[in-house]
Amino acid sequence: MSADALLASAAASESALGGPGQWVLALPTHYIAGLNVLVRSFAAGVDPVELEGGPFTAARFVDAARRLGIPERLVALVPAQLATLLDDRNALTELRRFQAVLVGGQATPATLAAQAADAGVRLVRSYGSSETSGGCVYDGRPVGGATVRVEDGEVWLGGPSLAEGYLGDPGLTAERFVMHGGARWFRTADGGSLRDGMLTVTGRRDDVLISGGVKVALAEIERVLREQPGLQDAVVVAAPDPRWGETPVAFTAGYADTQAAIAAVGAELGAAARPARLVHLDALPELPSGKPDRRALAELARG
Repeated sequence: MSADALLASAAASESALGGPGQWVLALPTHYIAGLNVLVRSFAAGVDPVELEGGPFTAARFVDAARRLGIPERLVALVPAQLATLLDDRNALTELRRFQAVLVGGQATPATLAAQAADAGVRLVRSYGSSETSGGCVYDGRPVGGATVRVEDGEVWLGGPSLAEGYLGDPGLTAERFVMHGGARWFRTADGGSLRDGMLTVTGRRDDVLISGGVKVALAEIERVLREQPGLQDAVVVAAPDPRWGETPVAFTAGYADTQAAIAAVGAELGAAARPARLVHLDALPELPSGKPDRRALAELARG
């Protein structure tokens, strides 16, 4: 990734969010979302405030927010972190004072976005990847010089924030970074659609299981489950099944009417999409970025 690409991303974000501000650093800096907070802070000439004392908690966020030195406040979160803050009275009070709250890294449940809006939080949903220097689409529309197209159902992203390629892997670079119409594009492997310039992402094109010969998108099952009360954190993985080949298995740290939730999936997506099990855990395993550890959950599902 070039410095020019990272700075182009920072400039686009600053313009889209209404100007420079001071950031709370709530994500690891070896992930693009955390690195971007450093680059945006460098470009704005304002030091970020880092969470102290260990893993992300509402109390540590409150402490960091109260150490901000200017009223223009910004933070980037993943959905699980946002949910934690919305459920804490002190954290929510601080969150309402922010100029913008970027949320990305994975799909944000519609119910979580609605909860934030109802609470008076200025939420901005961000879409992008490391290969695009982080989020380059805010609330469905490209920011800065970013461009979006959909080819055969796959989302392609272009613009000045694209990475140079994959270090030491020219084959993968050639496969994922392509020239089309005189411009360079990154093939995201995400499914999506464009309507009147608004991008809708439907999930990973390769994140599909085949159950009894029927293709099922795991992201669609998660979307329906997360719309059910108490299931905003639901994660769905594929598990082998001796009869159907594969079946979806859902995990949550919340509490819900299991039968009603599974029935809701079947009613909207069909019988093949109904989770074989809805497993309740004390806490979902997470990666350092705050995203769910899907590999660990897949191991649990297989067990």
